Amino acid sequence: METIYGNLQGLKSSQLKQLQRLYHQRNPGDRITTPEFAQRLAAISSEINQPVCTYINRRGQVIRVGVGSPRQTQIPPLELPRYGAERLSGIRCIATHLKPEAPNEASLTAMAMQRLDVLLVLNITGSGFERRGGGATGYVKETYLAHLVPHESASWNVSAPISLDVITNQDFLELVEGLEAEFQREFVAQQVDADHDRVLLVGLMTEGMTALQFQDGLEELARLVDTAGGQVLDTLRQKRPRPHPQTVVGEGKVQEIALAAQTLGANLIVFDRDLSPAQSRNLETQTGIRVVDRTQVILDIFAQRAQSGAGKLQVELAQLEYMLPRLTGRGGAMSRLGGGIGTRGPGETKLETERRAIGRRISRLQQEVNQLQAHRSRLRQQRQHQEVPSVALVGYTNAGKSTLLNALTNSEVYTADQLFATLDPTTRRLTIPDPVTEEPRQIVITDTVGFIHELPPSLVDAFRATLEEVTEADALLHVVDLSHPAWQSQIRSVMTILSEMPITPGPALVVFNKMDCVDGDTLMVAKEEFPQGVFISASDRLGLETLRYRLAQLINYAVSSQ
Repeated sequence: METIYGNLQGLKSSQLKQLQRLYHQRNPGDRITTPEFAQRLAAISSEINQPVCTYINRRGQVIRVGVGSPRQTQIPPLELPRYGAERLSGIRCIATHLKPEAPNEASLTAMAMQRLDVLLVLNITGSGFERRGGGATGYVKETYLAHLVPHESASWNVSAPISLDVITNQDFLELVEGLEAEFQREFVAQQVDADHDRVLLVGLMTEGMTALQFQDGLEELARLVDTAGGQVLDTLRQKRPRPHPQTVVGEGKVQEIALAAQTLGANLIVFDRDLSPAQSRNLETQTGIRVVDRTQVILDIFAQRAQSGAGKLQVELAQLEYMLPRLTGRGGAMSRLGGGIGTRGPGETKLETERRAIGRRISRLQQEVNQLQAHRSRLRQQRQHQEVPSVALVGYTNAGKSTLLNALTNSEVYTADQLFATLDPTTRRLTIPDPVTEEPRQIVITDTVGFIHELPPSLVDAFRATLEEVTEADALLHVVDLSHPAWQSQIRSVMTILSEMPITPGPALVVFNKMDCVDGDTLMVAKEEFPQGVFISASDRLGLETLRYRLAQLINYAVSSQ
């Protein structure tokens, strides 16, 4: 039985049968519709006193019938046969209106989201319509033709009122082929210098967030996307008391996001918060575009940055743990049934097979991480047996930890003005003067992975072998980027992460880096809040002697208090 979509409440069975018979009607491939089909559609709509929408492919077959507006009866983008920024979907919509008016913005937005070939609106009247030349034509009063245009300034074009005779004689194929050629040219032009994802950012401000926190979070997300290799096209914002349980943002904002993505040619939408698997699926279904959250962007960066075998191991574990609950809804391929010879019932689904395979892989990776933990533990025991104190560099990502390590130890660890430029812990020996005897003293200093606000739990768990370098160190150097506008909130984020570690880390010395890039007022505020802090510029090697002396004092205090 052919399905009728939309609002069917109150319809008689005879009326439903009339709607179902529309599926058996054919329209010519080179015309938008025929007068007979339009009049029949108008007659049914007038009888049930509701708008009716029919969706027709380029072969002239009716593939969907719905009761309601184009917005209420639209086809989910993921169910469209062809979909992409460089072409139209190959489907046209013929919709009836009970009032004599042009298509509204909701209908036009639905057209844009589905990338319809055209939207033809039939304004109808129950009393019939007289032509200008005289004579009744039935129920269709006037028509409006709308279609997309490949320009960012105006995403659609709506015609003036057109008579039914004129619209049914218009060359449909010439119109859509011309539009698709323009879309293709614009798409190719966009791809010339874009070898990366074109990203639309979405931020949600909820209760308890200040405007400054919200803006800082969006700016950091933009930097994460840039670091991952994406190009940020625009940012959309919404303020709600709490996230929508199904789509994070409201229904109207989802429509706005879908339309903005179509207009800008975005192929990826990134949210500034973690999304549940159901929220990701719902958003992708309604927008037709890949949707990821902040955690997945960070995981992608970690996957790109990991160099050592240990780093790659920990990143893969974090990625699989993130992916496992999100396997459902990854398309029809995940719901196909596996073999069934000699079994009862339908057999095992491909989804279950892949989930179990990932579960086995996670178990093996966890065993390898445990072995990595044991190896690092043995190395630390050797250093402790030799009575070599250890110091760990901690801090927000891009605070300058690796630059400081290079400056103190004359090393050549990779550095870059990027988030998470280095992931693998690097340990070097450092000679400092003993503050009591002034004799040279050997210590080891370890550069660790940078922290970030709301560090994903999967990363914390996967990188536990690396983070143990922090908890097992005798003392910490907490490096702060003083030139960052949100340096105070970054300090709080790092302290929060340290406080949540299973083993309380040793005493910490706050080191304010990049002092050469700030004004006197910022320095004064930092000195008032952290009178014991040390102010340096690692890149210009300013304040390093003072730092060595204060580090020696910190080591003495840490060792004596053990």
